[in-house]
Amino acid sequence: MLCASLLLVAMDATILNVALPSLIEDLRPDALEQLWIIDIYGLVLGGLLVTSGAVSDRWGRKLLFLSGFVLFGVASVLAATAHTSVQLIGGRVLLGLGGALVMPSTLSLIRTIFTDPRERARAIGVWAAVAGAGACVGPLVGGALVERYSWQAAFWVNVPVVVATVAAGVRLLPEYRAPGTGPLDWPGALLSVAGVIALAWGIKHLAKGGPEAADVVILLAGIVLLALFARRQLRLHDPLLDVRLFRNGPFVAAALATLLAMLAIGAALFLISLWLQYVHGYSPSEAGLRTLPSALAMLAGSLASPWLMHHMGVRTVLATGLGALAAGFLLLALAPEPTTYPVVAVVLAGLGLGDGLAITASASVLVSSVPQHRAGQAGAVSETAYELGVGLGVALLGSIHAAVYASRMTGALPLGAADAALARESVGGAAEAAEAAGGDRGRQVLRAARAAFDHALTTTAYVSVGIVVTVTVLVVCLVPRGFKVTGSH
Repeated sequence: MLCASLLLVAMDATILNVALPSLIEDLRPDALEQLWIIDIYGLVLGGLLVTSGAVSDRWGRKLLFLSGFVLFGVASVLAATAHTSVQLIGGRVLLGLGGALVMPSTLSLIRTIFTDPRERARAIGVWAAVAGAGACVGPLVGGALVERYSWQAAFWVNVPVVVATVAAGVRLLPEYRAPGTGPLDWPGALLSVAGVIALAWGIKHLAKGGPEAADVVILLAGIVLLALFARRQLRLHDPLLDVRLFRNGPFVAAALATLLAMLAIGAALFLISLWLQYVHGYSPSEAGLRTLPSALAMLAGSLASPWLMHHMGVRTVLATGLGALAAGFLLLALAPEPTTYPVVAVVLAGLGLGDGLAITASASVLVSSVPQHRAGQAGAVSETAYELGVGLGVALLGSIHAAVYASRMTGALPLGAADAALARESVGGAAEAAEAAGGDRGRQVLRAARAAFDHALTTTAYVSVGIVVTVTVLVVCLVPRGFKVTGSH
């Protein structure tokens, strides 16, 4: 039951990747609206997880889980019936809110049920496999639904699962409330939500190039708000988040590894799904099927990670997982252009394996670093890193890709001014302009757009290698040699 809910919440982070071309044709969102439709879900979810984790510890994990899943179902209906980009973005915001209420309970209930460290590690392996598979299977499920029905089906599919899970959860899930907790720190909650969303907004707009002064102000405001949040939590007897945990090197390393792993897979699935459809002309279901190597490899990595941690230690598993991410991006960067699908399949497998290893090890460290009554906080940190990683991956690396694409489309195009501007905005706009032009002119525009997209994919892969290698070095430095999860709290 927990896995079914987690699967839906994780799938919704990536399910629209292959549905985007169909959605663009129907709703006509501009380039910025396209990015918001994709990543607003993860940004909202990530911004609310700290607060919802504290609420679940105080008010009841079962109560919050069921309330969030009901909201998730209602938001799915709102998104499925959207007739404008604004309504769809609003539906995705509510989906993020519902997901934020659900996700801390899934991991914290694992801490409640499984007290033995080795059993808990295996349970977290299954948890991570489902979470990772949800992100990777999202394009596959989304592609099949979009091709057979429409992009709206990517949301309608949530509704029957929500109904069945809520009905079963009322009867089967145990309730847990942390004893002796104080009232919720509402000012702190506002600081954390506003701080995370402002930080994400600022990074997103700086990444897309040509930021305005307001974007810089918002980014700085996010940093200040989060600093004020941390300062406030240090003064409270019963904080929303015990920020002293971040003095623990392995805890920080685990949070960084989760953030980076999901940043990598989120951006890769987004860009590769577009590459498969626009550059190679695959249908949504065909494109989704071709992202399957990442799901299978992530499943293998997640299930193998507990055994590897027991025999080799956490640092080795984290370094191996992040190393696989770096190797995947390096292969993509070094592959000759035009990039071929066999290369991309190997890249996806490397990214999936690295994610599975890193996320499972990270979640085990995070959830075992806190006492039972603070398990919601650990779940919130893990899932904040998870969801912000997906959202920031699309925002940061997607924006870098878009900037490089636009820079390669500066040459003369056989189009009018308006259509040429559309073609330079995105590969989807180029496909639309090429279809309108038709004939040799249309084919010329498509060739230019596909070459520009491919070159931008290579450049983005180089940037990703640099990010992954930097974080890998930090993680190795933060985790002591031979460190193992003990579950001593």
